[in-house]
Amino acid sequence: MSCFCAAQAQADVRLVTAATIHTGAADAPVATALAWDTADGRVLAVGDRQALLTLYPLAPLTDLGDVTVVPGLIDAHAHLMYLGQTLMQADLTGADSRAEVVARLQRFAADHPDGWLLGNGWDQNRWADTRFPSAADLDAAFPDRPVWLGRVDGHAGWGNSAALRALAAVPGQRTLQGRWQPAGGRIERDAAGRPTGVFVDEAMGLMQAAIPAPTAAAREQMLTRALAAAASQGLTGVHDMGVSREDLALMRRFADAGRLPLRIEAYADGNGGALDDLCAQGPYRHAGGHLAMRGVKLFMDGALGSRGAALLADYSDDPHNRGLLVTSPADFETAVRKADGCGLQVATHAIGDRGNRIVLDTYARVLGERSGGDHRWRVEHAQVVALEDIPRFAQGKVIASMQPTHATSDMGWAQDRVGPQRILGAYAWRRMLAAGVPLALGSDFPVEQVDPRLGLYAAVTRQDRTGHPPAGWQPDQRLSAAEALRGFTADAAFAGRDEDRVGRLQPGLQADFVVFDRDPLQVPPAQLADLQVRATWVGGTPVYEAAR
Repeated sequence: MSCFCAAQAQADVRLVTAATIHTGAADAPVATALAWDTADGRVLAVGDRQALLTLYPLAPLTDLGDVTVVPGLIDAHAHLMYLGQTLMQADLTGADSRAEVVARLQRFAADHPDGWLLGNGWDQNRWADTRFPSAADLDAAFPDRPVWLGRVDGHAGWGNSAALRALAAVPGQRTLQGRWQPAGGRIERDAAGRPTGVFVDEAMGLMQAAIPAPTAAAREQMLTRALAAAASQGLTGVHDMGVSREDLALMRRFADAGRLPLRIEAYADGNGGALDDLCAQGPYRHAGGHLAMRGVKLFMDGALGSRGAALLADYSDDPHNRGLLVTSPADFETAVRKADGCGLQVATHAIGDRGNRIVLDTYARVLGERSGGDHRWRVEHAQVVALEDIPRFAQGKVIASMQPTHATSDMGWAQDRVGPQRILGAYAWRRMLAAGVPLALGSDFPVEQVDPRLGLYAAVTRQDRTGHPPAGWQPDQRLSAAEALRGFTADAAFAGRDEDRVGRLQPGLQADFVVFDRDPLQVPPAQLADLQVRATWVGGTPVYEAAR
């Protein structure tokens, strides 16, 4: 048994017991009882049920029964406000055709008749005709009401002709006709130079200028719904990537009011004012322990699904296209040096092999002799990496922040994009671990579902929910259940520079834990996605309990 013995006499103690408690601690990995100080939520002791009952005979006891407790799950890459936004829009996830998209929009529009019609989640790779859609696909059903639909990866948007007219009417907006392209983005055009209705990466910002901003009440509802959704899936922490100054202000108000049920490690939007604020005011942590901002999120390239990821050679299915650099290498290095000078952790979105190489090169130049130190700089996604660059992550102590469900969502078309050789360095979790690369796991929700059980399942099986392909896609890159769980707990905590507070259940750390109906380290891999979340506890307080 491990304990904080000095605190035993004074602490107001609470106990839980369960059939199995996985602590994540190497010296005592399994226990049946957990005790913590209710004043600050810190674990006091973990060990045998009878030993803790003897140690704390007067402490209130909750016997959870025949369940398994694991350390609180941390999503190392997600977007809370974006999730909340999508929960208030038409859900197009999984739509198998343009016609199904339109049908879903019509049903949603019947209940939401006013203003812009907004939706999210379409993916042309699921359709029989995998080309990008166009405004014309929406115009018959919505000739006059502006429609704007975000692609599943958040890196492209699709509007109808009414939306294009609204954009053209924005004061100061340059004509959309012609061949010009915005920096870091792409407007899809027809042969005559007319926009087709799809805007990729930074080009989406043009349309955002035409869409009315959500009200303060709507933004509060977005955050409330996103937090509730995350807690219900067993998440006790989220690394929220690209948080604006406005979103941080809202989160701070929630933290002040005790309305944050889980812990948010916010990374400032490097393209907005949040980085300037962070440099001026210094790294931030709320006194309540549920909100911090100590790092910055930067962008290097686009996404693979919309062919915006920056590649070293042409796309295999799109000759003469090598993707997009959302940020120029020079501007990126300037931003990295600024963040470094402000004492901030740097996390950079890089998906293509060229994007990843530029990030690794830049990190090495800026860090210099510190490159092998404990800087905790991260690459978000690290999705397609040249095989010779994988060891450079380990050499530079760069964390690979990866999302298992991206592999199983993309496996039907990823090799079409990059071919049989480059795919060997894609979604290469096992190669990363074998090279000694720190690996943190997340979901990128709402690009993927806000459900870490799906991440565990994808990491261990490399199959979709139907069990396809039978042996798993690139099965040599699978993780064990223990490795996957660690990626969502201790390794995610390490990536967030929070391993001294969360990620394991051991004395001195917070009593953040999830109660599952079964043991994720013992069930057949096919059952990982079906584990039931019985409860989510943060700091020794239940923030979600399933209905019985």
